[in-house]
Amino acid sequence: MWHPTRGQLFWFDILNRCLLTVEKEQERCWQFDRYVSAAGWVDDSRLLVASETDLFCFDLETGAQESIVALEADNPVTRSNDGCADPWGGFWIGTMGKDLELGAGAIYRYWRGEMRQLKAQMTIPNSICFAPDASCGYYTDTPTQQIMRQPLDPETGWCDGPAELFIDLRDGGFNPDGAVVDAAGCLWSAQWGASRVARYDTDGRFMSAVAFPACQISCPAFGGASRQTLFATSAAEGFALDGRAEGCTFALETNVTGQAEHRVLL
Repeated sequence: MWHPTRGQLFWFDILNRCLLTVEKEQERCWQFDRYVSAAGWVDDSRLLVASETDLFCFDLETGAQESIVALEADNPVTRSNDGCADPWGGFWIGTMGKDLELGAGAIYRYWRGEMRQLKAQMTIPNSICFAPDASCGYYTDTPTQQIMRQPLDPETGWCDGPAELFIDLRDGGFNPDGAVVDAAGCLWSAQWGASRVARYDTDGRFMSAVAFPACQISCPAFGGASRQTLFATSAAEGFALDGRAEGCTFALETNVTGQAEHRVLL
C-alpha cells in the first residue's frame, strides 16, 4: 500500500507477522504477536491494520494499537489475507484457513462501525480492488482461477446485486493473487506461480504483462510521486530458493498512472 500523504510504501510479511517499510533508505519492521496482512491509511500517522483476530488502528509514530472491531476472533482456524479500502472510506478484508482449509474463509466489509460478511465459504480470497468510477469492486477465490466483478451501490458501497465473472484464467492455468486497478480502470493481477503481473482492460481482456524475477508474485500497488511506480511483493513460502528473488519486494517504473489509495474513515 502506497500512503499518499506520507509518500511511503508499506507491505506485510504475513507469516512472520510483521509490517515493513523503507524510511531514510533503511528498511523498518514492526513486529506483531499475531498474523497481520493488509492495511488502509487513516491519517498521516495511523493505519487500519487487519490481523487474524481484529481490525486495529496502528500508530506508526508511537506503536500504539487500538482494536476497532473483531474479525473471526473466535475462530483459531483462520487468519486475515488480502484487503483494501474502498471509495466510500470502508475497508474490505478476506479471511482464509491457516492451512488452506477448503471454504474456511470469507470476505467482510467494515464501514461506519459495522462489520458485515459479504462472501462466505471462500478458500483464498484475493484481488480486492475497486474501479475508479466506484461502480464496482473485484475479488477472487484464488483456486477458482476466476476474478469476479461485484456491482456496488453508489451511495453506500454495499454490494448491489450478484457478482459476475470478469476474468476467467482457467484456460491459461493462471492463479490470481492480489490486484490493483489503475486510473484508467484497468486491472493488474499478480499471478501466483507465473512470475508476472498481468494487465486487463475494463472488459476483462488481456492487454500485457510485466515480468518479475520471482515466481510467486503476490500483490501489486501503484505509488511514487506520480503514482507511476508499480510495486509488487513476492513470497518465499514453500519455495526452494535457486537464486531467484523469492520473498522480495520490487519497484518498476511504468507509463501508467495508478489510483490514489482510498482513505479509511473511522
